Amino acid sequence: MITDISQLDPNGTYTYADYLKWQFDESVELIKGKIYQMLPAPKRAHQLAVSHLLVDISVYFGDRSCEVYTAPFDVRLPVRNERKPDKLHTVVQPDICIVCDSSKLDDDGCLGAPDWIIEITSPRTARNDFSEKFDLYEESGVREYWIVQPKEKAVNVYALEDNHYVLVDVYESGEIPSRIFPDLRISHDRIFR
Repeated sequence: MITDISQLDPNGTYTYADYLKWQFDESVELIKGKIYQMLPAPKRAHQLAVSHLLVDISVYFGDRSCEVYTAPFDVRLPVRNERKPDKLHTVVQPDICIVCDSSKLDDDGCLGAPDWIIEITSPRTARNDFSEKFDLYEESGVREYWIVQPKEKAVNVYALEDNHYVLVDVYESGEIPSRIFPDLRISHDRIFR
């Protein structure tokens, strides 16, 4: 039994089955079998952005069939539709995710690509959000991906077109529309209030 993260080989490759057996307090994500240790509690600006987004998004989806989740919430992303825990090599915990296909939800979280993922960057996570997670979400079929940057007060909005992300816009003011939910608009000022 693994009770301390130091017992793991940081260069090893792990599966969701391994992840389920770990009995340590640290939060981790697996991206293509590699361990990414989660940071300590996020800064206040990060928490405020999550809170403000969550309120507006939850109100919008209040009477709709899509469900809204915040971290920690396991999103397992299968490759080639392989769903067995010992074959899954990716489990992430997005800051916010919206899932409209209820068949992807189970007691452990989400198995398959959410429709929309929002990540809020910090100085230590920005590179990962713009590279590894960007590529992972694109490859997995996440239809819309927002990267919220509290320090820059900017929101990058990407939409999946022909299996590749297209930058819709970088919003630094005004109303930010969702590409896949066009009647949902979120105030830039409210996110960064």
